[in-house]
Amino acid sequence: MATGEKKPARSRVVLTDISSRAWEHPADKGALVALRKLKGFDVLLKTMSGVFRERAWRLTLLGSAVRVDERQFARLHRLLAEVGTSLDARDLPELYVAADPTLNAQTIGMDRPIIVLSSGLVHHLDDDELRFVIGHELGHAISGHAIYRTLLLRLLGVGGLLNALPGGALGIRMVTVALLEWSRKAELSADRAGLLASQDPTAALRTHMKLASGGTLEELDVTSFLQQGAEYDEGGDVRESLIKLSLLQQQSHPFAVVRATELRRWIDSGAYTAILGGEYPRRDGDDEASVSEAAQEAAASYAVTFERTQDTLGRLVHDLAGWMGSASTWLNDRFRRGSESA
Repeated sequence: MATGEKKPARSRVVLTDISSRAWEHPADKGALVALRKLKGFDVLLKTMSGVFRERAWRLTLLGSAVRVDERQFARLHRLLAEVGTSLDARDLPELYVAADPTLNAQTIGMDRPIIVLSSGLVHHLDDDELRFVIGHELGHAISGHAIYRTLLLRLLGVGGLLNALPGGALGIRMVTVALLEWSRKAELSADRAGLLASQDPTAALRTHMKLASGGTLEELDVTSFLQQGAEYDEGGDVRESLIKLSLLQQQSHPFAVVRATELRRWIDSGAYTAILGGEYPRRDGDDEASVSEAAQEAAASYAVTFERTQDTLGRLVHDLAGWMGSASTWLNDRFRRGSESA
């Protein structure tokens, strides 16, 4: 079937009242739960965004791109409605198509998130793949990622100004590194949202393969592609581990091959099937979400990642963390016994 050709409609599970916590990666959810507890923080960031002329983004899109509706890119308008139904979205962002031959999509804006798809993406992806991408971007909007990603962009923009202040460059660097790490985990969250919206794991994998290859699938092999991701994720010596850390320092997104591997791993964990079966947190529990539990889940996620890695640096960090944990337990036990005997 040719790209863009409409396939017969199939039913998808409507995830009624699903909370974004259902798809958020533990490291992403830990940050978001904590930030959501800071009442008024998002309002402050939105106010800051207004100062930085957020409305200019929308005006630029109105003047230079095509806004999707019932008459313009009607196919995309339908797909947005479909993924919104799957995720039980209460409000749908505006959707635009911008002239850009690269395969790219983004969600921008704080007050009113806007999804922007490149023309190259629309040209190269079929309906099922576009449904995954639009669901991915809708997941960003529902989780509130656009708010904190906009903050990251602001920090990157003012970083040069702070270099003149004592300690300013170091401070902004530390915050930026942390936000970039969060941003990469937010992309993994949005991939899960895209899968839950499209409910087509094969299409999700095809999308990542097209993102990595520039839009072609004819000469690609699924098994080899996933093996390539596993090799990047788990292999290498200390030098390669350090190189990977260096490569990621300025990356807001994980590499496409890595994203495919991570999404496959999430599916294999059984979480995807459980959510489709109705086992997921509801929105009415968002205010009661525990910060400490989210933080513990995030820590456990990093521990599993270190344990899984096969590279030398990863094993060293994991073993060191295990030794420190054992030493801490021993010391606590000794102090407890000492206090009891006293």
